[in-house]
Amino acid sequence: MKKETKYWKIDKIKDDHKIAMEEAAQLIKDQEVVAFPTETVYGLGADATNEQAVAKIFVAKGRPSDNPLIVHVADEHQIEQYVTSIPDIARNLIKAFMPGPLTIILKSNGKIAKNVTAGLDTVAVRIPDHPIALELLRSANLPLAAPSANVSGKPSPTKADHVFHDLNGKIAGIVDGGATGVGLESTVIDCTSEIPVILRPGGITIEDLKQVIGEVMLDPALTKTEDQPKAPGMKYNHYQPDAPLWLINGDANFFQDQINQLVEAGKKVGVMGSVELKSEIQAKMIISCGTRQDLKDIAIHLYDTLRAFKQTDVDIILCETFVETGVGQAIMNRLNKAATRKITQD
Repeated sequence: MKKETKYWKIDKIKDDHKIAMEEAAQLIKDQEVVAFPTETVYGLGADATNEQAVAKIFVAKGRPSDNPLIVHVADEHQIEQYVTSIPDIARNLIKAFMPGPLTIILKSNGKIAKNVTAGLDTVAVRIPDHPIALELLRSANLPLAAPSANVSGKPSPTKADHVFHDLNGKIAGIVDGGATGVGLESTVIDCTSEIPVILRPGGITIEDLKQVIGEVMLDPALTKTEDQPKAPGMKYNHYQPDAPLWLINGDANFFQDQINQLVEAGKKVGVMGSVELKSEIQAKMIISCGTRQDLKDIAIHLYDTLRAFKQTDVDIILCETFVETGVGQAIMNRLNKAATRKITQD
């Protein structure tokens, strides 16, 4: 059943915006679901201690319930309320990277709803680095379970327009705070093992983490899907545009060959890639997502570019691959999950 979705546009937190924030917070207190901006992507927030409220997230997104959700909190003190303890390594990460695009997994004390943790004895928590997100958390005075505010499996939203397109009529409200900054979901690191393990790469890179806490592992389960996931984004296909996405790993001549073959077969081809690729190939539809010289720029525009093809009639999207260093690891993690095929030059 379609419901009215309230919409608040907030550029900066000012006195005349307090009422809007209080309205959004009250909806959350009333067990409703509200979308809001973070520094990574837009989140779909509900009271993380209330199973009925959280269930509305899964309904709105069409998301499988065995995929755990990240809990957003306002400060370190609030983290302490929902975990058994915070190890020294986790304290160091909080000090270095929070508020920010990092999620840490700790042992849950059971106060978070079971459909948030997917029945696990751990909970994923983070402090978002966005004034609107923090204001909403403080106004509601609740921890918010908040996956990305999109239909499950589709590209995550980096603008309120994306949220409105996917979820208008399905949720109680949308707080429009403009475009997000990082563009990719937070890095997720498991701090319950002796050596911390990255379960999802993101804006905080493995190199960043090693500088603060030393040894860090990358979970091999990132490439597997059969086990129950410990963190969001580890299971099922994600980030998929409406047309099939093929990753092309090769030079410009190889990329051009793939375009030509598909065009000759009668396919309408869209190309997604860097500004450098745009200058190296010829195609009727090319949308750039940034420069290879600045992978953070690619990350910021990745999801918006994936969504841009919805406005076209292309049959297939061809996308270049990027080096898997720094934030490139997170970019390729998302593209690999979005792709239906990968073609590599011999």
